[in-house]
Amino acid sequence: MGRSILATTFIATTVSAQTADVSLPPVTITSGAGVRPVDLAGFGDYPLKELPMSVMVVDSAQISASGSRRLADLARYDASVTDAYNAPGYWDFLSIRGFTLDNRYNYRREGLPINAETSIPLDNKERVEILKGTSGIQAGTSAPGGMVNYMVKRPTNKDLRSARLEVTSRSSVLAAVDLGGRFGNDGVFGYRLNVAHEDLRPITQHLRGQRDLLALATDWRVSTDSLLQAELEWSHKSQPSQLGYSLLGSTLPAAANPALNLNNQAWSQPSVFDALTGSLRWQQNINSDWRWSAQLGSQRLKTHDRLAYGFGCSAENNYDRYCSDGTFDLYDFRSEHEKRTLNAATLKLQGKVQAAGLSHNLSLGLTHSQLNNRFQMQAYNYVGTGNVQGTQMVPADPTLTDQNTNRDEKSLELSVQDVIQWTPTLSTWLGMRSTSLARDSIRTDGSRATQYTAALNTPWLAVHYALDDQKSIYASYGEGLESQVVPNKTSQYVNAGVALAPLKSRQLELGIKVNQKDMIWQVNAFRISRPMSNLDACVRLGITPCTGQYDGEAVHTGLEANGQINSGAWRLSGGVTLLDAKRKGSMLEPSTNGQRPTNVPTNVLRAQTAWRVPGMAGLEWQTQWQREGNRAVLPDNSIMLPAWNRFDSSVRYAARMGATATTWTLGIDNLTNHRHWQEAPYQYGHVYLFPAAARTFRLAVQASL
Repeated sequence: MGRSILATTFIATTVSAQTADVSLPPVTITSGAGVRPVDLAGFGDYPLKELPMSVMVVDSAQISASGSRRLADLARYDASVTDAYNAPGYWDFLSIRGFTLDNRYNYRREGLPINAETSIPLDNKERVEILKGTSGIQAGTSAPGGMVNYMVKRPTNKDLRSARLEVTSRSSVLAAVDLGGRFGNDGVFGYRLNVAHEDLRPITQHLRGQRDLLALATDWRVSTDSLLQAELEWSHKSQPSQLGYSLLGSTLPAAANPALNLNNQAWSQPSVFDALTGSLRWQQNINSDWRWSAQLGSQRLKTHDRLAYGFGCSAENNYDRYCSDGTFDLYDFRSEHEKRTLNAATLKLQGKVQAAGLSHNLSLGLTHSQLNNRFQMQAYNYVGTGNVQGTQMVPADPTLTDQNTNRDEKSLELSVQDVIQWTPTLSTWLGMRSTSLARDSIRTDGSRATQYTAALNTPWLAVHYALDDQKSIYASYGEGLESQVVPNKTSQYVNAGVALAPLKSRQLELGIKVNQKDMIWQVNAFRISRPMSNLDACVRLGITPCTGQYDGEAVHTGLEANGQINSGAWRLSGGVTLLDAKRKGSMLEPSTNGQRPTNVPTNVLRAQTAWRVPGMAGLEWQTQWQREGNRAVLPDNSIMLPAWNRFDSSVRYAARMGATATTWTLGIDNLTNHRHWQEAPYQYGHVYLFPAAARTFRLAVQASL
């Protein structure tokens, strides 16, 4: 299901009873800054600036100021993060360091594993942590590139009474409240309530929908050493998906009108995402050096996945693109009542010890998770021919003709991490995660059963050296694991149903971090090698018979730099990533060796400026420049998507009106109204093209008591 990214916020109003600072928020967040511990890293209380790894954190203030609604909107803050098949109406896909994250294994919520094959709201998130690089010590199995962790808003010490209303240029309306505080003797009980409703009216035609959120987080300060936390989140989203464009034969067409949606058949229905997610955590201090915690989490997802699905051109015997004349094969796709359930539990013990004259900061963890996916038969029926003008109407065929696949999975993960302080300036960081894994799958008609069990170990090692109080350097090595089972399709695969040996990715990273009063920056270089199998190529190329096996590797080598400088009335921030990504050693598709993977830009730049206008207190002019280099549309790199630039600008004015602090914003997104293809994901064995959003005006006002 394809969707284009649209920035349509026009008017925003916020009323809050929380004491607020009228100063303007930072333009961006850099990976090396900050003093808050990062839950995703797994190394206890170390702040970002001391971690020998690259992590981006976007907090709730940034999420609110940018009008972000979904994870894909946060890609603007880091040059290593790009889109990977993103648009309204469906769940998010992110690419980090050129690798697309796996929505089943690369996402966490409150540190516990979740399934991200759903729509995840940001209204009740305190921050989003994005780890860049292999994640073997954070997860038993996961795709290389990085991980995402959502942290929810927790009870406030002071009363919080906030209401927000936003209206977009297409009359979308968001109404939300955020309430928090404490009660009881000495405030031992705390609460945080978030409620939101949004009528979705994006500029893209036939894409109207709605979403709702109800989230409650509570805690009980049982004693000075004991804390019980509980939170529950219910969300609902109903919105049609957008069908993407594609190549027209061997031609890359001009960027399409972002308002046109090819999912415009009379029988097109919305995709619906319902989610109920919660967690319960007990934290206990043993003494001044040791503490333990126990946490339970549960996720219940229900999805109706629907689309008028354009796929291939049988008239020209091309099944990965549309026809030369702009027509395409059109299917009625419906997968109703998809149910995904994930339960997880973890125990953690953290503390400090002195041994052999050395200081050790230890962390031990045990995590168990169980996943059950249950589906019904689905419709995937050819219904006729569509066209890229969106004028061809065809009849529906919702007949359930296609089998789906049910999946079960259990994992038990033991993690050990140790930070050894050799001298006041030199430390080593050691980590190991041992995972016991069992996965089963079977078709909804009882056929094609597969089973897979494995015992996996993923180590991580880093050396950190503090040059002084403000500068440090580090080097790290880490591994990550993925598992694949040859599809149990005997008509195509010689070894159908056989589990391949785990795919082990390896990463080397070198970095320097500087955290000074008016300047924060980080530079790091990395190299990730990831083994590749031939399973996708066998399906895409229609190879029969095919023996499922390893087929070379993907090697991504890159340089990242980001930072922020404050100088008088100016604040400059941003980042750049230079990436050399190559396919190597393929025997099945030797033409792809030495070529770049699809939809991965060679370079990405994100830059922001903020200028406080002299003589006018509270007035600030902000600009943002985003650039993404060219990228391959096809695996053989025969067609390339051109580089693109986007400029945004806004004027912000902060002032007090009596007891009320206000902030006014007038912004223009895509200032030059440049029309271009935003991305070209090669998804589900097919090329899709998504256009950038048109120029959009944005007016916002925020008021706080």
